[in-house]
Amino acid sequence: MARIAFEKIMAGLDDALAYAEGDSSRGVNHQVQVADISITHLREKLGLSQDRFAALFGLSTRTVRNWEQGVRHPEGPARILLQVIDREPEAVMRALHRLS
Repeated sequence: MARIAFEKIMAGLDDALAYAEGDSSRGVNHQVQVADISITHLREKLGLSQDRFAALFGLSTRTVRNWEQGVRHPEGPARILLQVIDREPEAVMRALHRLS
């Protein structure tokens, strides 16, 4: 059984290497598209100050301020977190703060 698992893992690694080298027949590239979110609008919708928004969602106030002023733009996981906050803020707060 361990041998079968090993062979499947190796086959997957071979496919990944081939795909990385340009053989698109051996893999599928999945890309998640996350819409841009106005952090100011989101924060105001929730009725939160920059400080409170940052504290509730595990961000620094400076980061929130930079996003709102356009100095920086959220990327990667931050964009996804903001999308989830926009749709389900209570779920994020429960997950981060173990609220019921």
